Amino acid sequence: MPIYEYECQACGQEFEKLVLNSAQEIDCPKCRSKQVTKQFSMFASPTAGKAMDPGGGSKCGGCTTKSCAGCG
Repeated sequence: MPIYEYECQACGQEFEKLVLNSAQEIDCPKCRSKQVTKQFSMFASPTAGKAMDPGGGSKCGGCTTKSCAGCG
């Protein structure tokens, strides 16, 4: 069950939605408009066998949003 990112064409609200099936109608949580477009989004993946912590909250403090120094 993927989570998709959308933008409402009526009010400009950006939001994420868990989509249970492809026939599901999506509406804006702010204005309830059905005029929404799916946005291109990136996904997170490990790099060279090391998972990166995007919040910079690693145990050793070596990870940032751009690299992970590793904890040893």
